Amino acid sequence: MKSRTLLLLAGGLSFIPTRAAADSAAQPAFYAAVSMTKAQRNTSTPADSGLYQRLASGEWVHTGPRILGVASVAIHPANNAVMLIASADGVVRSADGGRTWRNTTTWEVADVRALAFDPANPDLVYAVTAWGPLRSVDAGQSWQLTQRGLDRLYCSTLVVDRRQAGRVLIGMEQGLYVSSDSAVSWTRMDFPSVPVSRLVQSPVEPNVMLATTTGKGAWLSRDGGATWVAVDPASATSNLYAAALAPHDPSLMATGGWETGVRVSANAGTTWTDRSTGLPNRKVFVVAFDPQHQGRLWASTFEESSYYSDDLGQTWHDGGLYGAYGSDFVFTAPPPGK
Repeated sequence: MKSRTLLLLAGGLSFIPTRAAADSAAQPAFYAAVSMTKAQRNTSTPADSGLYQRLASGEWVHTGPRILGVASVAIHPANNAVMLIASADGVVRSADGGRTWRNTTTWEVADVRALAFDPANPDLVYAVTAWGPLRSVDAGQSWQLTQRGLDRLYCSTLVVDRRQAGRVLIGMEQGLYVSSDSAVSWTRMDFPSVPVSRLVQSPVEPNVMLATTTGKGAWLSRDGGATWVAVDPASATSNLYAAALAPHDPSLMATGGWETGVRVSANAGTTWTDRSTGLPNRKVFVVAFDPQHQGRLWASTFEESSYYSDDLGQTWHDGGLYGAYGSDFVFTAPPPGK
């Protein structure tokens, strides 16, 4: 693999692209946002953390700018040359498929945890931070705080509802809030007053949503978030940080947490099974079903490797990224027309 040179330019960050950056505009991609905390090096730039792309060979290559605390990435649904990275330094944007980058948030914006384009209007983008949600009307080129109706600011996860244009749900330190006006204002939902760590919507059954919490387990909605029920009594008091709903089968679900490992349901949340045997530890912060390999489940174990299973966690295979503290797995859709 050729080495990459990082350049600091006026108005942005630029780098000579790796194979991952060069190929990302031509095919679906699989990204992992991680920090290499197990053997982190003391350097002037965070050289061993950030955004990694998995190549078809199974090799992981670093892509994107060298910035702190990369939490996730989002790709414009109609123009995959536009990429947004959520990071501790704010939102960083590329308009050329990852060849050049610039920070599009002001100095006071930090600790961006997640972001999402609105599929009904991709010029609308939403982000959640430790200091409140953000809204962009120009595909992430500029941002505004949007706090009307909130009684707390810390938020860590969001879903842009595919069923209803302009509806956005965010997970906060005291439950869930919803907006029906494209994140201009917010209303508290009927949900326990507990920190929500991850919120996901089913790719195939949009009425189905799964939320994980710290201290109160997993919660499932089958009516688009209007009502919620606790699921999986075995993890009812656990600190869960990961949630996934399968893209090929609406009955497949998974959660992950600290000392809880990976738990899987194959019957739409009715029963759950511990699927942690074979993992190096039970500290799991990210789980995801792979849309490019039907039935494949990924899990990121704390400061060990990422693992994948093709039998719902009965057996696991080392997927690389040893030493990583994972934040997110992101699978991009094929480019339009592909």
